[in-house]
Amino acid sequence: MKIVVTGTRGIPEIQGGVETHCQELFPLIAAQGVDVTVCRRRCYAKDNLTEFRGVKIKDLYAPRRKSIEAAVSTLLGVFYAKRVKADWVHVHAVGPSIVLPIAKLLGLKVIMTHHGFDYERKKWGRFARWAIKSGEKMAARFADKIIVISRPIAERMAEEYGRKDTHLIYNGVPAASPSANTDFIESLGLTPGRYVLALGRIVPEKNFHQLVEAFDVEGYKLVIAGEPDHPDEYSESLKRRGAEAGVIMPGFVRGEQLNQLMTNAALFCLPSSHEGLPITLLEAMSYGRDVLVSDISANRLEQLNETDFFTVNDVEALRRSLREKLASPCLNRTYDLTPYNWPAIASQTLPLYS
Repeated sequence: MKIVVTGTRGIPEIQGGVETHCQELFPLIAAQGVDVTVCRRRCYAKDNLTEFRGVKIKDLYAPRRKSIEAAVSTLLGVFYAKRVKADWVHVHAVGPSIVLPIAKLLGLKVIMTHHGFDYERKKWGRFARWAIKSGEKMAARFADKIIVISRPIAERMAEEYGRKDTHLIYNGVPAASPSANTDFIESLGLTPGRYVLALGRIVPEKNFHQLVEAFDVEGYKLVIAGEPDHPDEYSESLKRRGAEAGVIMPGFVRGEQLNQLMTNAALFCLPSSHEGLPITLLEAMSYGRDVLVSDISANRLEQLNETDFFTVNDVEALRRSLREKLASPCLNRTYDLTPYNWPAIASQTLPLYS
């Protein structure tokens, strides 16, 4: 069986929830004897890899412009799938799904994974939101099968488009391997257990600017790790405000650097106004970190308590919750992450290609 994956920026070690999802899932699919190729946007490639953990990598042209790069690269991925006679083309996210009618005209079978309502993100203008929403409509109409990563997505697809046949398969998280090292965090001027960690792309809907404004806890530092996909006025403004407030901003971190930051954080904070099912939150939970997240539906995991939430977009509520959490820090929590096990997720996904 031959599967071509497109819609993602690519793998490995490329920033983004969809990218992390693909990096974890498709090597497990390939290990079952499936021929998997992940199409990568060449503008994000920092190496010349042609294979990663059994998954083939195909670099394709994509203009580094947020308004068109997803559609262009996904369309080229669809043409590539037709050329190599793929049994399935697997498209990730609603924006790239705008090309699904072309995939069907080419006679391809299509699986689409819905990672969240991207048209609700603050970074998009009116036309971009319309185009991304159109991608969701195209997925609902033309995808042979649709995977959704959370119940709220499944409910909206059923209510708005009548697609009651979606397959609920959660995002996953690998088992944590806490680091015994502290050299990286010490190089940032951090002390174990004395900082709050936020992690993600530097985009408006993550609300990191609100976190900078709300953070005022004596004895603790704030770390915001991540980079923008496309540097813009918002990302530059956040960096300036962060520098003025003494926020540590190490950029995009992976591997041992991320391991050390997760292992030694007193609290993980995610103030987003928009998420699908945040892998960064699952990662923090896998390390046993205490968490504080906005009360949007995507963050309301059954493993969390009411004290783990604050009202989204309420800076004062965020400030109060930060002070309450850090007044009595809980450095080691235990969560049941059984539903978010990657091997189980792969075993749920594989039959859909049959």
